[in-house]
Amino acid sequence: MTMLEDRATAVSSPTQWPAAYPQGYAVVDVETTGLARHDRIISAAVYRLDARGEVEDHWYTLVNPERDPGPVWIHGLTSDVLEGAPVFADIAEEFAARLEGRVLVAHNAVFDWQMIAREYARAERLAPVRQRLCTIALSKELGLPLPNHKLESLAAHFGVVQQRAHHALDDARVLAEAFRPSLRAAAAGGVRLPLLECRPLTEWSDQPVPRQSAGGYGGYRPGGWRPSRKRPACPYPNPGRYEDGKRLKQGMRVAFSGDTSVERELLEDRATECGLHVASSISRLTSLLVTNDPDSGTSKTVKARQFGTPVVDEAAFGQLLRDVEPADE
Repeated sequence: MTMLEDRATAVSSPTQWPAAYPQGYAVVDVETTGLARHDRIISAAVYRLDARGEVEDHWYTLVNPERDPGPVWIHGLTSDVLEGAPVFADIAEEFAARLEGRVLVAHNAVFDWQMIAREYARAERLAPVRQRLCTIALSKELGLPLPNHKLESLAAHFGVVQQRAHHALDDARVLAEAFRPSLRAAAAGGVRLPLLECRPLTEWSDQPVPRQSAGGYGGYRPGGWRPSRKRPACPYPNPGRYEDGKRLKQGMRVAFSGDTSVERELLEDRATECGLHVASSISRLTSLLVTNDPDSGTSKTVKARQFGTPVVDEAAFGQLLRDVEPADE
């Protein structure tokens, strides 16, 4: 147990609770047909929590994606099971009622939020969510001694027992039970919650996505939301490698490898906007490799190990982008 967690028990009276904290949360988990922008939600669960993380109620629904359900071996939802389920437009109003006026909480929240925002845009509606909180980011803020950023590791840290992994209702329950002590620890330590703005999509156009010849998550390849293009040259000199615990600095060369929950081009855009150099390959000059699977055998991860290139995952990179050090004048 960390020092912050030990102090969490001290937060008992209303006067001790941070006034700036949100008044309610919606802990969300969605199961999907895949990871790409064209994939669909096939089940959703929401645990509504009060200001201190106590459960108010919960809700769960299947959703007919009107297409192949994707990796059945992961989520267990077959076409037969989903055939009689409502389509997203039919549950959009009830789902919205569960989210209204609350901070959306999820594990790797950007993924859940993007899937939800896209479904609402397809239904020509706006999701009533203005802020989200990622429990991965919160665990980093708290300095929890986790071996990795999987939900099962966060659950184990707080003694929460998982019953049905990759079932939306049970994943949401597990996350709600792990979020409560995290929230109290943050309150006890005066930690600023890592809240991010949710920007709803105002329009959507589904484009057909070719099937892969073999393999892949759900048999579909991720589709980009805009055409590839040549990026402008980075105007800043390369200051060298990223050092753990320090800030990124403008001019650093950053490469990406493997699947990401945020679309790759969007991640690269964010890096470019922050003054980083997005590299397409790994060399001895590369400052940082961003990958969610550092043990994979891709050419970039292999070269990163050979060159001793620092490696961070997508969630950590997102946090680093919030405070990039300006280049030397």
